Amino acid sequence: MYGVQLEVFAYVGSSLVALGIFLVVYQLGASRSTEAPIRGARGLRRSQALEDGGSFVNIEPLMRLVAGWIAPLPIPKLRRSIDVQLALAGDWLGLTANEFLALSAISSVGAFTAGLIASPLMQLSPSFSIFFMGVGAMMPYLRMTGERDDRFKAINRALPISIDLAALCMGAGLDFPGALRQIVEKATNRRDPIVEEVNRILQELELGRTRRQALEAFGERCPTDPVRDFVGAVIQAEEKGNPLAEVLRIQARMLRMYRSVMAEENAAKAAVMMMGPLMLIFCAIIVILLGPFLLQGMGSGL
Repeated sequence: MYGVQLEVFAYVGSSLVALGIFLVVYQLGASRSTEAPIRGARGLRRSQALEDGGSFVNIEPLMRLVAGWIAPLPIPKLRRSIDVQLALAGDWLGLTANEFLALSAISSVGAFTAGLIASPLMQLSPSFSIFFMGVGAMMPYLRMTGERDDRFKAINRALPISIDLAALCMGAGLDFPGALRQIVEKATNRRDPIVEEVNRILQELELGRTRRQALEAFGERCPTDPVRDFVGAVIQAEEKGNPLAEVLRIQARMLRMYRSVMAEENAAKAAVMMMGPLMLIFCAIIVILLGPFLLQGMGSGL
């Protein structure tokens, strides 16, 4: 009797597992690939990424398919957080939140597979494949944050020159939007982050947004101290009626002073950080010079 009950439970359990696998496979098969962004900044980024070629062109259809599987998951807070990070990274590759999660999943599976193949060759435990999977899942995030930091640095470096050009154009009789348009038209590289941001400000002004709203949106997309100072100075000059050209000249001068101070601070930090490696090199040289004498003394019994 007891054996019959075990067989019944085993049959029921196997049936439930098979039903669960069937429902999962059916749901995945019924899910459609997400549509690639075609409008706005993300659509432009996606088209540029596809035009540049590389591995992204080959993985993009699979990424959209996996994003369709991820779309039904109830994770709104995670999606909002990823959207914010993607916006700070300049809409990297034109990805949506679901596509970014799909890219992380594909990267983790690929790293896990590579770990399974490499573990026997490198005489490692198969459990190291789990470590490889975690590293693979983190790779898209690390790449995105790297793009964000590079974008912030590029904007901070180019902002004083752009402000000087805008002040020069306004001193020649142009208004603020006209001066910004000159920055875009005179740019040699249209993919420069500062040029893209200035062009986006102009587009928002043309769509009916106020100057304050367009500049505050710029500050949200690039929340660095130089950008915040620039946005605050322009908004304050507009509210108080101060000459904007003179405010821009002062702001460009202040930003150059800020860059000089930051360069001096980084140089001072670099000097302190070099002390550790220099001490290790010095100790290594002493060991190399005195090592033979110590070994000779130990061998002679001294």
